[in-house]
Amino acid sequence: MTNQTMAQAGPAQRNDTTNPKPGDATAGALSPAVVLLFAVACGLSVANIYFAQPLLDTMARDLAITPAVIGGVVTLTQIGYAFGLMLIVPLGDLWDRRRLIVGQTVLSAIALAIVGTAPNAVVLLAGMVLVGLLAVVIQVLVAYAATLAASADRGRTIGTVTSGVVSGILLARFAAGALADLAGWRVVYLTSAALTLVLAALLARALPRHAPQPMAGASYARLLRSTVALFVEEPVLRERAVFALLIFASFSVFWSSVVLPLAAPPLSLSHTTIGMLGIAGLAGALAARNSGQLADRGWAQRTTGLSLLLMLAGWVPIACLHTSLWLVLVGVVMIDFAVQAIHVTNQSLIVAARPDAASRLVGGYMVFYSIGTGFGAISSTMAYAAAGWLGVCVLGAAISAIALLFWVIVVSKTPVPVEVCSVPSP
Repeated sequence: MTNQTMAQAGPAQRNDTTNPKPGDATAGALSPAVVLLFAVACGLSVANIYFAQPLLDTMARDLAITPAVIGGVVTLTQIGYAFGLMLIVPLGDLWDRRRLIVGQTVLSAIALAIVGTAPNAVVLLAGMVLVGLLAVVIQVLVAYAATLAASADRGRTIGTVTSGVVSGILLARFAAGALADLAGWRVVYLTSAALTLVLAALLARALPRHAPQPMAGASYARLLRSTVALFVEEPVLRERAVFALLIFASFSVFWSSVVLPLAAPPLSLSHTTIGMLGIAGLAGALAARNSGQLADRGWAQRTTGLSLLLMLAGWVPIACLHTSLWLVLVGVVMIDFAVQAIHVTNQSLIVAARPDAASRLVGGYMVFYSIGTGFGAISSTMAYAAAGWLGVCVLGAAISAIALLFWVIVVSKTPVPVEVCSVPSP
């Protein structure tokens, strides 16, 4: 990041909290209970996107949908999510974030109810688009938490909130499969709709009021143009967006194809057993939630480099899938720990660069997460078809190696925003 960019970050942060109204939240206003509520909200919201993956065959039978069409459920959900990142998340810098979050949560409950009561494929697919579109409340919550937290605690707060995201991703498939086995796939969505309504009420009651947003009064078109302009103005955003693309591509390479060798002979594991891998991944991801504290202490670059090295090394035990499932579990913990640590560090850095543009920064950054996830899923299944599990591991390791080289050659030499180093290193 250039000195000019770092110099701009300080005034921007001051402007974001200038002349707060009575009762408005200021930096450091988030209690541990509210941070936990943010994490739970993020976990449930992201789970709504992933519930469908283990339920596709049941949905197809119930609604007489062909296999070719039912695959569109996941695709359309991701398309809705991508549009939400570009069109809804930036509104957090324009509108009252509290109202935006509660409104999105209520609408999400309605979308889930539409899916759960869908009489045909058209209604189901339309509902899934809405589910994906509204799930971007996650990024509004992350940006909101980051701007409310004291600068010395920003990384730790982001780490805690985003641990809810990773938990939701890893547990969604297991929870959906177990609930569907008990009462059918519709109950999964209707239960989530009810829980989401309860969550909306809790958020409306607990979310602190915040100062007017930095772009309040601006036009929507100007807001979107400024989001694009941030990629030109902020080198840290460009660099960390590249990391998002690469680390989540590697992450998706594993999780999109691991079911194929595990379900096939000679292993022939059940879906419930395979779902337990998510528990191992969850352990790694939660262990990394405190990585934001390292960013708070100015160790963001070292955290990134070591995590990238760990992610690359994790593919070695994963390649031993047909030799030892225990080694696979070790590799899962390593990769999920690394991805979560880098993801938290990325968001800590980009928000610290321009706190006044937190929603636009997080939304733009997460577009690359979606691109990486989609690329990883498609390339993973192609690699498995062409070269089996070893081909998948070579692909995942290659993407991880590219990310590590990018850090060594480009990013390791970039100064971090001065706001990140708000706690002296011991």
